[in-house]
Amino acid sequence: MTALLRYHSALFLRSQRWLAPLLLYAAVVAVGVRPGDPVLGSLGIAAAGLLPVSAWSVRICLTQEPPAARAVTAAAGGRSRGHLAALLAGAGWPVLVGAVAAGAVTGTGDLAGTSGPAALLAGLLATTACALTGGVVGALVSRPFVRAPGWSVAALPLGSLLALVTTGSPAKHAVTALVAAGGGADPPWAACAAAVVLAAVTAVVAGRATARLE
Repeated sequence: MTALLRYHSALFLRSQRWLAPLLLYAAVVAVGVRPGDPVLGSLGIAAAGLLPVSAWSVRICLTQEPPAARAVTAAAGGRSRGHLAALLAGAGWPVLVGAVAAGAVTGTGDLAGTSGPAALLAGLLATTACALTGGVVGALVSRPFVRAPGWSVAALPLGSLLALVTTGSPAKHAVTALVAAGGGADPPWAACAAAVVLAAVTAVVAGRATARLE
C-alpha cells in the first residue's frame, strides 16, 4: 500500500493538476479570511473552503491514470488497493494544506475568548472533517460510480454544496460549530469522528465496486 500511495502521490504532484485546486483554496481563504477577524469564524471559513478542493483533488487522483497504466497497477497491487491508494492520496494532500492554513489563520486571527492551542485544535478537527467529507464527495462522483466525465464534473460542485448545507453532514456540523461559536472554542470531535467513519465506509464500498465493475 505504501508503494501505491507514493505512486499516486507522485502522479498527482508531477502532473501539476493540483495547482488549480490549490489556487481555488488560496482565493477562498484570501477573500473570506482577514487578519484580525475572530479566529474561530475564520477557521470555519477556511475549513469550509477546503471541502470542494478535497473533492476535486480526489477526483483528479482517481482519473489521472490512463487505462493501460491502471491495468498494470491493478495487476501489481490489486484493483481495490490501487483505488484506495488513489483515494488516500487525493484526500491526504488537502488535509496537509488545510493544516497549514489553520496554523496561519490561528496566528493572525483575533483570539478574544479563546486560546491559540484551543483554536488551532478546533480548526484542525474542522479541517479534517471537511477534507474527508470532500473526499467522500469526490469518490462518489468519480469512477466506478460516475464514468462520464461531463456528469462527473457537473456533480462535483453540486455534491460539495450539498455536503456543506445538508443537515447531518459532518462538514456542516464542524463549520457551524466554529462560525457560530460565541465564546471559547468547542472542538468538533463528533463531526471529525463521523467524517472518519463516513470516509472509511465510502472507501470500502468504492474499493469493492471497483473490483466488481472495472
